[in-house]
Amino acid sequence: MTIDYMTGVGNNFETESLPGAWPQGRSSPQRCPFGLYAEQLSGSPFTAPRAANERTWLYRIRPSVRQVGRYKPTAYPLWRSAPEQHEAEVPFGPMRWDPVEIPADATDFLAGVRTMTTAGDVHTQVGMASHTYVANADMGDNFFINADAELILVPQQGALKIDTEMGVIEASPGEIVSIPRGLLFRVSLPDGPSRGYICENYGARFILPDRGPIGANCLANPRDFKAPVAAFEDRDEPCQITIKWCGRFYNTQIDHSPLDVVAWHGNYSPYKYDLSTFSPVGAILFDHPDPSIFTVLTSPSGEEGTANIDFVIFPERWMVAEDTFRPPWYHRNVMSEFMGLIYGQYDAKEKGFVPGGMSLHNMMLPHGPDAFGFEKASRSDLAPHKLSGTMAFMFETRFPQHITRFAADSDGLQSDYAGCWTGLKKRFNGTIEGDWD
Repeated sequence: MTIDYMTGVGNNFETESLPGAWPQGRSSPQRCPFGLYAEQLSGSPFTAPRAANERTWLYRIRPSVRQVGRYKPTAYPLWRSAPEQHEAEVPFGPMRWDPVEIPADATDFLAGVRTMTTAGDVHTQVGMASHTYVANADMGDNFFINADAELILVPQQGALKIDTEMGVIEASPGEIVSIPRGLLFRVSLPDGPSRGYICENYGARFILPDRGPIGANCLANPRDFKAPVAAFEDRDEPCQITIKWCGRFYNTQIDHSPLDVVAWHGNYSPYKYDLSTFSPVGAILFDHPDPSIFTVLTSPSGEEGTANIDFVIFPERWMVAEDTFRPPWYHRNVMSEFMGLIYGQYDAKEKGFVPGGMSLHNMMLPHGPDAFGFEKASRSDLAPHKLSGTMAFMFETRFPQHITRFAADSDGLQSDYAGCWTGLKKRFNGTIEGDWD
């Protein structure tokens, strides 16, 4: 199956899977073509400023009120929502995990979500949760709506096929997908068992960061974001809808596929992005840029310059700065950093941080290269060097991230992680050269 996309992010798209299904000139005509129903999906308050107003008109076979039945509580106990403070009592400090194993039992995407950290408050719509997912089965006729948050899906192993109300998206490791708050979807696994990461964003929707003095080009360019074209199912068969609302889950049964949007137009839509199209910018003489230079997307907060969440990547790039320690330096930060590795080797942690793994460095906790990485970088030839075959990322938030009981009890939690710095010996000896023997 060939999947088509429209390019751009935040654009006002127009797409129809039947010619003439999108009403020309009037969003909500008295009679829609093909006997369809007009329905608006709003991602912002109606009175939001024009530049921030997000909405899409859907033209569907049945209005979504036909999806509303008698909801019954259901449970996904490993998917947690903030606030979950002190759910797990573990020693405070930096943490790192091995990859979560894919279950042997049949597990679809929804059942495979494992929350690692939560931050902020889902009820007041600030903060986030960091998850990993492990799945080996399709969702079939089970559909999902997250009323709490926007989702950023980051596949690490195996592709995802995501059928949304607005069309179909396929994403492989090295690509990400945004599912807006309130959009219905299901996930299938075209490559078999799959694992990856999820950022559940309770706050303002992710947007492209301002470039400032960088100017008009580089970083993530709008043309590289891809939105799906309209596609629909006209299928009268029993289906289930699960909704997440205020951290709890409910489901209901309906008698038809809810993927019945024949046409849509607007600027509130899902999209995917290929991380390899990110154009890094860095130092070309000396010193080290802040990691914020690798921000792909940002969720703004009410405080200028302080993000609710930043989605940051550490991609392939040339290292050229002279007389400069090239890996990330030792630092403490007001932001809390949850990291994952999609593929390859992370230059500051060549041992112990593996693809599918995760780490957490909360606000003001010192962190940086392990002893091996420090020694290697301190003594290496500073000729131009390309950091190849790697893609790491970071969900960074201004809120403290609290780990869940699952994360604390996980067999993959590395109890000796802090030991990676014990080999950093004292080099001060009162001379300007120091002890570098």
